Amino acid sequence: MRLGRVFGVDIYLNPFFLALLALFFVAGVLDRGLVAFGVVLVHEMAHALVARHLGITANEVELLPFGGVARAGTELQVDPLRETYTALAGPASNLAMITLAVALKNYGLWHSDLGPFFLQCNLLMAAFNLLPALPLDGGRILRSYLASRIGITPATYRTALLGQAFAVLIVLVSVPGIWWGACGLDIPVTAFFLFYAATRERSAAPYLFVQLLMRKQQELRREGVLPVKQLVAMENIPLGQLIQPFLPRRFHLVTVLDRRWHYMGTINELTIIDALLNRGADVPVGELVKK
Repeated sequence: MRLGRVFGVDIYLNPFFLALLALFFVAGVLDRGLVAFGVVLVHEMAHALVARHLGITANEVELLPFGGVARAGTELQVDPLRETYTALAGPASNLAMITLAVALKNYGLWHSDLGPFFLQCNLLMAAFNLLPALPLDGGRILRSYLASRIGITPATYRTALLGQAFAVLIVLVSVPGIWWGACGLDIPVTAFFLFYAATRERSAAPYLFVQLLMRKQQELRREGVLPVKQLVAMENIPLGQLIQPFLPRRFHLVTVLDRRWHYMGTINELTIIDALLNRGADVPVGELVKK
C-alpha cells in the first residue's frame, strides 16, 4: 500500500505492517504503534536520502512489521565507501532523535508515557541495526570494510553467516525469555526474518560479484584513474578461481607464470572479465597469454 511521497521517496506500507497497527489499535496502544512507525520511517528515510545524495538511486521505502527497508540501486553494494555512509545514516538518525528528545524534555516538552517509549524505540533500533551481521546496517559496514581486503564475495558470505548465527542465538535466548514472561513472540519472529534476509544476502553474493566486475570498466572510464593491485598466477589456474581476490575500487594486473616458473606475460582485469563472460570460468588463465 502506497502511503505517499516524501522528498522524492515513495513510502509503502507492507500489509503485515498494517495488520500490526490494527493489533496495536485493538490492544489500546495505537499511540505506541504510531511512535514506532515514526521511528522506523525516519530511520529508513535517512538511508534513502543519504543514498540519493551520494548519487545512488533510492526512490522507495517499505515499512515491514519488524523494521523497514530502503530500496537502493544495486550499485550501492559494490561501492564500499558509499555503502558505509548510507548504512551509518540509519543509526545516526536514531541518535539524532534521541538528542532532540532529551533537549525537548529539558524544555518541558515531554510526555510521561510516550517520551520514554520513544527513547527506547530509538535506542533498540540503533543498537540492533549496528550488529555486525547482514542484512543489518552494522553488517553492511563490516562487509564494506572486509570487501576492500578480501573481496566482496567472501565478505558477503562471512557477514551473512553472522546474520544467520545472530538469528539462531536470538531464538535460543528468547525461548527461556518467553517461558519466564520476559519477552514475547515478536523476538523469535524478528529472528526468523533476520535469518531469512541473511540467507537471501548470502545467495545473492555471486551475482553481486559479477556486477562488481562489470562496473570496473565504467569506473575507469568515468574517473580516468584507479589504484592498481598486482597478482601472480600459475598458468593452470581457472579464471573462476583467479577473480576471487579481485577487490572493489582496484584495477587488477595479473602476471602469469608457467609450470617452470617462467614469465609468460601480464594481462589486465578487463581481458580476464571478457574471457570469463565469453569462454567460461574453467578456462586456464595461461590460454589468455601469448607464448
